[in-house]
Amino acid sequence: MDGMNKKTDVILIGAGIMSATLGVLLKELAPGWTITVFERRSAAGEESSNEWNNAGTGHASLCELNYTTEKPDGTIDIGKAIKVNEEFQVSRQFWSYLVSRQLVRNPRDFIARVPHMSFVQGERDVAFLRKRHETMKENPLFADMAFSDDPGRLAEWIPLMMKERQVDGPIAATRVESGTDVNFGALTRLLFDHLTRHGVELHFNRQVEDLERAPDGGWRLKVKDLSSGAVETREARFVFIGAGGGSLHLLQKSGIPEGKGIGGFPVSGLFMVCRNPELVAQHHAKVYGKAKVGAPPMSVPHLDTRYIGGEKSLLFGPFAGFSPKFLKFGSMLDLLKSVKTHNLTTMVAAGINNMSLTGYLVGQVMLSKEQRLAELREFVPTARLEDWELIVAGQRVQIIKDTPQARGTLQFGTEVISAADGSIAALLGASPGASTAVSIMLEVIRRCFKDRLAEWEPKIREMIPSYGLSPAQKSRPAAPGAGGDGRNAGAYRCGPGRDGVTVPAKSASFRGGGGLSRAERSGFFIMPDAHLAWAYGMLGAPMMPSICRAVDRCIHETGDRRVSVCRLSAMTERTAGARSHPGKKAHKQAAKELAAFLRPLLANGR
Repeated sequence: MDGMNKKTDVILIGAGIMSATLGVLLKELAPGWTITVFERRSAAGEESSNEWNNAGTGHASLCELNYTTEKPDGTIDIGKAIKVNEEFQVSRQFWSYLVSRQLVRNPRDFIARVPHMSFVQGERDVAFLRKRHETMKENPLFADMAFSDDPGRLAEWIPLMMKERQVDGPIAATRVESGTDVNFGALTRLLFDHLTRHGVELHFNRQVEDLERAPDGGWRLKVKDLSSGAVETREARFVFIGAGGGSLHLLQKSGIPEGKGIGGFPVSGLFMVCRNPELVAQHHAKVYGKAKVGAPPMSVPHLDTRYIGGEKSLLFGPFAGFSPKFLKFGSMLDLLKSVKTHNLTTMVAAGINNMSLTGYLVGQVMLSKEQRLAELREFVPTARLEDWELIVAGQRVQIIKDTPQARGTLQFGTEVISAADGSIAALLGASPGASTAVSIMLEVIRRCFKDRLAEWEPKIREMIPSYGLSPAQKSRPAAPGAGGDGRNAGAYRCGPGRDGVTVPAKSASFRGGGGLSRAERSGFFIMPDAHLAWAYGMLGAPMMPSICRAVDRCIHETGDRRVSVCRLSAMTERTAGARSHPGKKAHKQAAKELAAFLRPLLANGR
């Protein structure tokens, strides 16, 4: 190897949302550690994290029908939906911490409030959606979900989709106002801006060619400068491989036994984009439908409002496709190079088991413009080709591995692969991916820094108030009269401000009550039937983590769910009054936000 052998504490491979998130977490937990990042592209967030390479949905199970399944007995299983929602709330807590500490100054730079909706047609799918809604609304995480099968109401919710629609059968939708559109590309760049200001080395046009164990138990990397061709070696005590589709190749080169027997199946995607202001103004929601038979979960059709570069647009898709590349800017040999002796039988089995998926992908590749327009018109009946353009989205590499059920099983999700000694970890897979980046990176920390956890936990709780609470709460016995379906789950949701960032302090999957009767619990309140709402944030939110912990403790000890926190937008120079206190404009804004927060509570009698 050419070049000097330089050492650092941590090396992050790939400058996407995962490495950015892990980098910020580690910099907060261990400020003195040295961190180096290598990215093969010329800027951060150029691959899967880029805003044009994904739909920007803040995946919280509010609209994604594939996160809920109908069981043989006709009931709806919402277990995965709860898990994904809880993990997204963890991300929002962390983002709120970043904003409150001015590590990220303006949340509107990366997140916006956009309602999330599910939309179905036909008797069978409408019946499913109705049952899904009835099940989910009993859980506090989804209590604000509205359902309607009235075409008139739907025309109010989604006027562009209902315009000139021939309604000749059952039709229905659900709607959650507090959904989000997240610009993960912008967020990635903001996080790396913060990291570089605090001493993190970020190197672009650098490709990690190889890696091997160093004599001290760490890792030695061969890094090539793609501009000059120069090669250098770098050593680190810990390496994270967050290179998107490129992670599998590097995991294989590491040689760790945990990476054996794993393959990858690449899936590409296309979106149709509309920038016509007249049409864009008629739609404000992320509307998800049902996937076609044989389609992979990431190909669920949806019509999305997007905010990119300060401009509003509409995206429809994705249209799936197949390319042997593992990255959008990868090589046509990526798939072939990933086949090794240790995963050959797994890959062959996956090919045999997924013939229908292969056929679906081939069919998607062969679609004409007119056929894509026909699919778009299922959502927008008045759509015209001249108003929409086709863009290429990012590549996704799905995990292939043997499971107890079958060989060569295709996994639709993400998975952390780490060495037994915690010196290296890699992230494989795709959706829900970026939305749950914080939970995934906390898993990396739990696995790879076990000896530091006790020392770091207070700081982690400061950043993420719900950290460590749910497991203990899940183990608490149900209160007298509490059913086994989680309906008495204790939870509170810190109301999202106009910026879309919320600070929910805990999840909604434990059975609350704490053994206290209603009469005993009423002693905690002068008005026992009132809902306690804590409004905070006009002068900044440095105490928000403490408030969240206090509210969570109240719920934990009393079992009463009727307590929540509404985070108000911070005062700005424009809204300030006398002596640096909130002025009339700030109070008007706070009143609007508080009214929007209280309205669903009052309507639901909670």
